Amino acid sequence: MEILETKEMLTKTNTKTRMLSNTLIVFMVAMVFANIASEMYATMLPLYLKHLGADVMQIGLFFTISQIIPLVLQVLGGWVSDTIGRLKSIAIGSLIGVGAFVSPIFVPTWQWLYLSEGLNSVTRSLIGPSFGAFIAEETDEEHRGKVYGITDTIYTVVTVVGPPLAGWLADVYGFRIMLAVAAGIYLIATTIRLFLAKKATKSRGQNANGEFSFTSLKMNMKTILGLALAGGVLTWLLLTDGVRDIAFSMSFRLMPLYLEEIGGMSLQQIGWLKSFFGIAMMITTIPAGWFADKFSERAAIALGFFLEFMAMLMLINVETFMGFAGVWALFGVGVGLLSPAYQSLLSKVLPERIRGTGFGLIHASLGIFSLPAPAIGSLLWKTINPQAPFYITAIFALVIVLPAWFKFKLNKRDLERAAEANGKHENTKE
Repeated sequence: MEILETKEMLTKTNTKTRMLSNTLIVFMVAMVFANIASEMYATMLPLYLKHLGADVMQIGLFFTISQIIPLVLQVLGGWVSDTIGRLKSIAIGSLIGVGAFVSPIFVPTWQWLYLSEGLNSVTRSLIGPSFGAFIAEETDEEHRGKVYGITDTIYTVVTVVGPPLAGWLADVYGFRIMLAVAAGIYLIATTIRLFLAKKATKSRGQNANGEFSFTSLKMNMKTILGLALAGGVLTWLLLTDGVRDIAFSMSFRLMPLYLEEIGGMSLQQIGWLKSFFGIAMMITTIPAGWFADKFSERAAIALGFFLEFMAMLMLINVETFMGFAGVWALFGVGVGLLSPAYQSLLSKVLPERIRGTGFGLIHASLGIFSLPAPAIGSLLWKTINPQAPFYITAIFALVIVLPAWFKFKLNKRDLERAAEANGKHENTKE
């Protein structure tokens, strides 16, 4: 018995010393396929809406209304993830996602895309909260920034491949063929995720923490809300990222229209711009993760916000394809700095046992902040000028640099709050 226990301890130790486990590598491969398809769909969606007859105001309203469903589902999706396990939650979400990708191919009018977005909301709600939580649970805290940097770099492959592929297919063969290819790619991801979920079931439900009940959901919500309102780092993460989400939802939902109508870009050029963003982000994320671990997450986040501000200023003033390419590269560096540091900091202030609910609640709260933003952006476009929402985004990006620098200091009290909440949750379950 002692020999077996020793072997088990050594196996766990060896697994921990590896930055990327075998399961995490396969998980990332599936994520790449799924998000190539998602990038293809998301990049062309505003233009597909226009192709089906929607005007700028209707497009802005479409994105505002389609954000309502995830506000509730994100929290429920996180709770499902905590209850049945990350991989099972992702597999169920992917099965629903197949419907979300197939249905847009056959819609007769743009209004029918609300149905597709409803299915897509369910998919994102089951997968999104599980994604960050699963990576955190597969890595050591001391290397978490680096691992998020590595996974972000792998993830960024999707922004290099997806948008230009979507632009080329839509330009040459039409939107429906492009959507059919995206659906096929997503089906590959779903197959891999089902395999991972089956493997997790055989290993006695990896990461599963309980049973479905209103009491467990209420307990998870109460714990996370208490941490969110405690005035620590989590509170400021919510506030600053909420402001950022408002600002960027106001303009980025209209970005393809801006590039086509104001920038004079073709569908293929719009796709290639997103690819430049992806390449720049790929180059940045691994060094950014190392930088966050070595120095501090707040330094990487503050610098990322400032670079986003600079990119928005450039966007408003450039006129050539190469000028826009430079803007997208700068965006890529900014997001590459932000992403691993933000996820690392967030994972440290959330209790491990209810991390899925925490990620879900945070995503939902950000959606509440930014719910009217696309409609407001389209109103500013129509009543003032097309540059107006982009100016406001730039100002907001600059303003939140200061709270990011001064308030994102992870201290002993923040860690104690997370540990206490985790302990209370575990004791209650027992």
